[in-house]
Amino acid sequence: MTSRKHVCHIVPPYLMQRLDPGRLDQDNGFRAAREEHLARVLAQVPAPEAGGTAAEVGDWTVYTAGNGTDLPGEKVRAAGEPESGDESVDEAATGITGSLALFEEVYGRDSYDGRGAEVVMTVHYDRDYANAFWDGTQLVFGDGDGKIFQRFTKAVDVIGHELSHAVTEHTAGLVYQGQPGALNESMSDVFGSCLKQRLLGQSAEEADWIIGQGLFTESVQGVGLRNMLEPGTAYDDPELGKDPQPAHMDDIYDGTDDNGGVHINSGIPNRAFALAAKAIGGSSWDGAGKIWYAALTGSAVTTDTDFAGFAAATIAAAGEHAEAVTTAWSEVGVTPASEAPATDGEAPTVVRVRRSGGFLGRTKEGVAELAPSAAGVATVRNLLAGGGAPSKPKGADRYIYEFEVDGRSVVVHEGDLTPDLHALADELLEK
Repeated sequence: MTSRKHVCHIVPPYLMQRLDPGRLDQDNGFRAAREEHLARVLAQVPAPEAGGTAAEVGDWTVYTAGNGTDLPGEKVRAAGEPESGDESVDEAATGITGSLALFEEVYGRDSYDGRGAEVVMTVHYDRDYANAFWDGTQLVFGDGDGKIFQRFTKAVDVIGHELSHAVTEHTAGLVYQGQPGALNESMSDVFGSCLKQRLLGQSAEEADWIIGQGLFTESVQGVGLRNMLEPGTAYDDPELGKDPQPAHMDDIYDGTDDNGGVHINSGIPNRAFALAAKAIGGSSWDGAGKIWYAALTGSAVTTDTDFAGFAAATIAAAGEHAEAVTTAWSEVGVTPASEAPATDGEAPTVVRVRRSGGFLGRTKEGVAELAPSAAGVATVRNLLAGGGAPSKPKGADRYIYEFEVDGRSVVVHEGDLTPDLHALADELLEK
């Protein structure tokens, strides 16, 4: 799968705007510069040869930017080396060691790319930098501004959160916009919280479910950046304002700020996970965590999967815990995609699939009325919006699919079928 690279920050832009609008502009400038640089680098670097040697499992290096912005900076400590005496460096080392162990020992994943990639981290980034981020190549942590935020390596779940962005990038590749972006953020909170609970030896029932506990200075009226179990209650401060996260679909944010509310609406799937973890019992990382990881890395979740689609994927992966997971999503107002009815004003859409070609050269057709939100329908509409140009054949004797929605059609060759289009075709051709 081709990974999609985004610069993903732990502190949402609506907080940065309140704290220091100038810093937000600077932050956006850094982001644009990094993405431009990354695009140039990726265009010049050839793909690794098959059979190449990957970095050793658990390989990581911590650098310091020395309160500058050049990355990665000066090397301070690598895996297997003793503590450096620099608090931020050693906290980063502890956090990344635990994060890599979580993914390897619990989920069987070798580093963020599944191939043992070295993790590069930089601490002491910029002056008074109150944020942490994954930029598509490495993790970066600021020291905080000393007024609102302390150093960002202090909360181990922040380290797990940022590494999890890299995992998502190399698996489902959820786009950083709207509901897929909120799921992207939620996945990072999920595994960041699992890391924290695992290191503390807590059960799902014992956990506090706070993300970023310890980041705020004593002057702030709040316990952390987010509360997964009770979204909207993490802080209520004269300077920061009130935590805006919704806990239910009835209150979902539908504006354009924060990439369509990726840090805001993540409260909804966050709460679903916390409720599922508590209902399943035991440890979150071994119970609900395995279900969420299976969904994230399975074929049902793609770049534009929304809450309903992800809910369906987790239920499908839940096995004996399907009822607990279904109930958790229901409590936050999310109906799994396979059960989602057409919303008010959205009449069922007539969808037609025609399959031709193949070794026998036979044609088969299927048609059904589906909700506009059904899996695959949105993908067809996106293809049509992009011009509807047919894909190119991928080998002889393979099938050719023609998808028709709203009276318009697009041709997709078998080798270009996405998982949701494949599922849509199978469903209609079996009718």
